[in-house]
Amino acid sequence: MKKPTSVKSLSYSFFGVLIFLGLIFTSASHVTAQDLDVPYVPTPDNVVERMLDLTDVESSDYVIDLGSGDGRIVIAAAKRGANGHGIDLDPERIAEARENASSEGVDDQIMFMEGDIFKTDFSKASVITMYLLPSVNKKLRPELINKLEPGTQVVSHSFDMGSWKADKEVVVNNDGRSHDIYYWVIPAQTEGTWSWDFNGTNFNMTIKQRFQEISAKLTDNSDTFFDIHKAELKGKRITVRASNGDQNYIFSGRVEGDKINGMMQHHNGQEKNFYQWSATKK
Repeated sequence: MKKPTSVKSLSYSFFGVLIFLGLIFTSASHVTAQDLDVPYVPTPDNVVERMLDLTDVESSDYVIDLGSGDGRIVIAAAKRGANGHGIDLDPERIAEARENASSEGVDDQIMFMEGDIFKTDFSKASVITMYLLPSVNKKLRPELINKLEPGTQVVSHSFDMGSWKADKEVVVNNDGRSHDIYYWVIPAQTEGTWSWDFNGTNFNMTIKQRFQEISAKLTDNSDTFFDIHKAELKGKRITVRASNGDQNYIFSGRVEGDKINGMMQHHNGQEKNFYQWSATKK
């Protein structure tokens, strides 16, 4: 005969279910928190060197490697005279990186810290390097664009940034395998209408921007529309070439917040002159 279940047994069963559900919830939370983990796969040394070549790393640079593994990228940058640090979630990798930096004699230039790249301030880097997963790159993209100074260089091994087109793409061969490298320069924010005066004429230039790709419309105070032959943005540098009949203009400058300062060439038929150029965002 089946033995009757006691109230005490029911209580144990009830608490057992609660504990089980708690474990499931905790595990699910842990998985969610670890979704951004990246399995450690070292970047081949010749790929590391090519990444640093693309960014032209030198002694004035501060390099931050996101997901730094055994530290080889930051160590290679230090050998070129740069300073910097690496960030990684894995304490074993951090310990290994510190040991490698010491054995290479560059531990007085660089450091490694355990941490989550999404909870770390990397806004002061001049160069960002990474070998992460595509999903992490896409999640990281707005952090890079919004927090890094325009002109900061970003280089990624193997994976791109989705719809943010790379400024350069390079393929490096290592032991019969091809390695893709993607390179970007953080663009200044130029979208909007910019205004300036020249020889009594007021100019308005409206810029549309998607990442580093821009398009421009230029008018003057007589509502004349200029033909745009070039509109280019690289970091803080902007260049726009425009014409109207014999009137040709080249506007070239640096974007500093709501100001652009630089030089303007004016070609009027065979007559050519250049002037200082300053535009203000409306």
